[in-house]
Parts: sequence; structure tokens; C-alpha cells
Amino acid sequence: MKFSQSLLLLALATFLFATDANAASALQLQTDSKTALERLYAANPKARDLGQHAYAILLFPTVVKFGVVMIGGQRGDGVLWKNGQAAGYYNTTSASYGPQLGGQSFSYALFFMTKDDLKGLNNSAGFNLGASPSLVVADKGVSGSASLYTLQGIKAFIFGQKGLMAGLGLQGTKISEYSPSN
Repeated sequence: MKFSQSLLLLALATFLFATDANAASALQLQTDSKTALERLYAANPKARDLGQHAYAILLFPTVVKFGVVMIGGQRGDGVLWKNGQAAGYYNTTSASYGPQLGGQSFSYALFFMTKDDLKGLNNSAGFNLGASPSLVVADKGVSGSASLYTLQGIKAFIFGQKGLMAGLGLQGTKISEYSPSN
């Protein structure tokens, strides 16, 4: 392996597996999460409707993604909201392999429509987003007439993208519970 590839792998590992020493406090994460959710609701009124029926919402206010040559990754911290209260803190990490270049930040929200939908997140050592058979991803063009708005399953909204990222790669995303600083 070339020195430059080794350096890239080291940078990726540091980025993905960094401890929460630099993570936001619980209060700051809650504030950022509420602000991001209001941005989503303002941009997509159907998301607000869905949020009113959701059993819980996991919101990642800032996820940073990057890719260089054949490797990439993303990471962010979020809050699980249940009945309007913070019910847990989670981080999301992804690694990807394949041609890619660039970087971006974005927010995303997962709407767990029933208690059973939330079980996979609560009953595992880490929730693999790609392995969820009931996940539906919405984009800005969703009009609200599709099955996205059924009251079961996990609904995902990705929003607030900034930056430029291009790539064709395989990606796995893991969501794990953690304890932020107070």
C-alpha cells in the first residue's frame, strides 16, 4: 500500500472512530436538533404531518461526509425525540468504498412510526440503516400521495445539503447510542 493511501485510511479511521471528546454537549445537540427539525418542517409541510403521527424521531442536525479516490466516510451526532422529550443520543457513522471525491454536510431525520419500528434501534448494539426492511427515503419531490405517509415503517428525510460530493460506492451506515457531555 502506498504511503498516501495509508495516510488516507488513517484519516478516515480517525474521522469515523473519534471519541465524543469533540462532540457537542447534550443541550447544544438538543438545540441544534430542534432547529434542524423546524427547517425540515418549513421546507416540507408533509414532514410536519408525518412528525405529528410518529412514535419517535431521530434527528441528526449535522452529518459530515467526505470521499477521496476510493474511500469515504460520514459521521454525525443526533437526538432521539419521543413525546417531545430527548429520549437518547446517537451517532451515525458510515464508510464507503468506490470512486468518490468531495465533501458535504447535511441533516437527516428518521421517523419511527410505531413502537415496533423503534425496537431495532433500541434492541441492538448498533442499528444498520441499510438492513432495515421498512425504511423509506423521501426526497424534496415527494408530494405526499405515496405510501411514504403510511403510519408504519421508518421514514427518512435528508435535507440541508451543502457542499459537493460525487461518487459511486458501496456504503454501510451504522447508528449507535452514546452519552454526550452535559
